[in-house]
Amino acid sequence: MRQNRWNDKEADAWVRDAGNHPADQTLALRVYSSRIIGADPDLVMHGGGNTSVKTEREDLFGNTQKVLHVKGSGWDLDTLEAAGLPGVRLEPLLTMRELGALSDEDMVNMQRSNLLDSSAPNPSVETLLHAFLPHVFVDHTHATAFLALANLPNAEEAIAEIFGDRLAVVPYIMPGFALAKKAAEVFDANPDVEGMILLKHGHFTFGATARESYDKVIAHTNMVEDWLARQSDGRRFACTVQSSRSTPVKAAATVLPALRGAVARVRGAHHGAAARPVVMDLRTSAEIEAFLKRGDLAELSKRGVGSPDHVIRTKGRMLVLEASDLSGDTIARKVDDYAADYRVMFEAQNARVGGTKIMLEPHPCVAWIEGLGIAGIGKDAGAASAAADIAEQTVEVMSQGEAAGGFHPIGSNDLFDMEYWSLEQAKLAKAAAKAFAGQVVAVTGGAGAIGLATARAFAREGAAIALIDFNREACEAAAASIGANCLAVVADLTQSGAAETAISEVAARFGGLDVLVSNAGAAVQGNLMDLDDATLRQSFELNFFSHLAMAKAAARVFAAQGHGGQMLFNVSKQAVNPGKGFGAYGLPKAATFFLVRQLALELGNEGVRVNGVNADRIRSGLLTDDFIATRARARGVSAGDYMAGNLLKAEVEAGHVADAFVALAKSERTTAHVITVDGGNIEAALR
Repeated sequence: MRQNRWNDKEADAWVRDAGNHPADQTLALRVYSSRIIGADPDLVMHGGGNTSVKTEREDLFGNTQKVLHVKGSGWDLDTLEAAGLPGVRLEPLLTMRELGALSDEDMVNMQRSNLLDSSAPNPSVETLLHAFLPHVFVDHTHATAFLALANLPNAEEAIAEIFGDRLAVVPYIMPGFALAKKAAEVFDANPDVEGMILLKHGHFTFGATARESYDKVIAHTNMVEDWLARQSDGRRFACTVQSSRSTPVKAAATVLPALRGAVARVRGAHHGAAARPVVMDLRTSAEIEAFLKRGDLAELSKRGVGSPDHVIRTKGRMLVLEASDLSGDTIARKVDDYAADYRVMFEAQNARVGGTKIMLEPHPCVAWIEGLGIAGIGKDAGAASAAADIAEQTVEVMSQGEAAGGFHPIGSNDLFDMEYWSLEQAKLAKAAAKAFAGQVVAVTGGAGAIGLATARAFAREGAAIALIDFNREACEAAAASIGANCLAVVADLTQSGAAETAISEVAARFGGLDVLVSNAGAAVQGNLMDLDDATLRQSFELNFFSHLAMAKAAARVFAAQGHGGQMLFNVSKQAVNPGKGFGAYGLPKAATFFLVRQLALELGNEGVRVNGVNADRIRSGLLTDDFIATRARARGVSAGDYMAGNLLKAEVEAGHVADAFVALAKSERTTAHVITVDGGNIEAALR
């Protein structure tokens, strides 16, 4: 059942904060009710749905004009702000209803030419539908329950059974001018209805106040959920998104890299280039496990999508991998077959529409994997997460629909028209791809100064990030500071098997790995002649053997993916310029310095590049403020002069080391190389 989230105190607070202008206060209520709609992913998700409000504002000459504020392209309801509801002059929109036809391009141009603010985002593609309805507040949602209902073969009969004549029914028409006109005609014939259901599409409600329209969203949705439960032996759902059951890590770490590699090769081939990595997002739950045991998955996978706009994120067909398909070669063949079928579909459909379209990447965006779960696949972590969210909702829509009479969404022609609709494609093409979009970067010692700075640097470049650290609290806090696309992996890498387990967790979360930044370490102090063997061996475990173990674990994932990878090691100037009292640190670091070159030699044929960074005097680990002050006093200099004791007379910070790691990762023809980042220390200069 959907929770009614309306709270009068919260709504009043939004109104108070909006100031004294009535239009701003009305707009504030529109923002508030939009946000509480967006807070429930089973009502809308990932840009789906839209809301509007009609009000009045004065122009520069003091003339009062009617204005429609409608959700702008690129905004999600759960994070909507006033700026995301661009104002459009209403009267010119209403005159457009008199036209017999209108192209999408002319519609968008007309809407933009009537914006109050020329810099505002494009109004929703359904702006005219909102404009043509007479109500002050209009809400359009894609509730899971309504998608199941709207895609039934006997949807109109079921709607009448549930609502009587309280909802008007609009036949499926692709969003735009024609749909807006048809919906307005249907409403004019039924002006007393509480809302409308657009077959194969979604649900509209409206009212004189924000609460009136919102209350209908919740009430109508709960009525449909009750009806569906009666058709499916009481099956209900609280939320279909973000399942919390643990992922089968070992199995996922074996299967997903093979799938990821196969998809990356299809992407690369499409562009006539090398493999282009993707990020994956695996979801599992009791409901998903039960769904994947159905006997009709192959047929269901070709049915289509719950809502037409989902196709741009998930494609119209899912990849099905049965338990017998989960070897690397079979996975690759299945992905290649999917791509071949997609090309055949495209050629036929493109011929139907005049041959004007350019084929999109033909890889699957959702995989149903028996024994594992459903995986969203995308060009970056955000796209993968959106595909996975929609895939989870689709499982419920299909399950509920099949139990209630059948899941029968729009057909192949309409599906193609939606996938290749220029207005929808524009939403996905706005942002230029970042350098590491689609890549997965794992950083050991990720909660420390250098590790966290490095993770943040790669995240800014578009990578999905995994932070690996032994300190749970610090690791989780560091990951949270980066955001949703950062995984915290707690591991003591000096323990046997810990590296393999850590990399398996990364592969299970994101599908694989592209860049390993092996950064974990600690500067053990003491003269070698005074140290016991246990201390020295412990230093080697962390400062050398953990790096070797991580390299081996990463190499296995790289091999399964089949498109190379990178290893970057934090070595240290101690590897070449020993410091007094740091022998137990310098010895394993010297071994790690050699490890860089040895791994580069051994892994080069597999397309794996191996490089490192030698840094000095970074405020991290041992080099605390107290330690710096002590060393500075011993040298008779200030703390600042001690930290800037190099040729450039400038302190080297963790961010500078991070920049070096990123630069090495971008250097496509560089391997077996170590960069010195120390501001200039001739004694530590490499030959």
